[in-house]
Amino acid sequence: VQLQAYGGGLVQPGGSLRLACATSVNIYNINNMGWYRLAPGKQRELVASITSDGSTNYADFVKGRFTVSRDNAKNTVYLEMNSLKPEDTAVYYCTIRTTNWVRYWGQGTLVTVSS
Repeated sequence: VQLQAYGGGLVQPGGSLRLACATSVNIYNINNMGWYRLAPGKQRELVASITSDGSTNYADFVKGRFTVSRDNAKNTVYLEMNSLKPEDTAVYYCTIRTTNWVRYWGQGTLVTVSS
């Protein structure tokens, strides 16, 4: 099983980035896709997730700024991040949960918000 995340980088406060995570798992065997992040000195936290029927869930600290989506044809989940803040700096990990309740993690992509 492969999860390849990309799209991280350095951005100024108020800027935008789009993360993407492609998986080798057939999209129809996935019931949940999402993103977590790990910042220095903090615990890993859920950022956003999306189910197979398109239902989304967001952490309060990203509501109104981030959008999670999925492209079933490309077996890919996206995280559109707008109005980025320095406190959004973290390594972002994509994750999937399959229909047989197995969770897989990607390798992480670093997002740095700094002027």
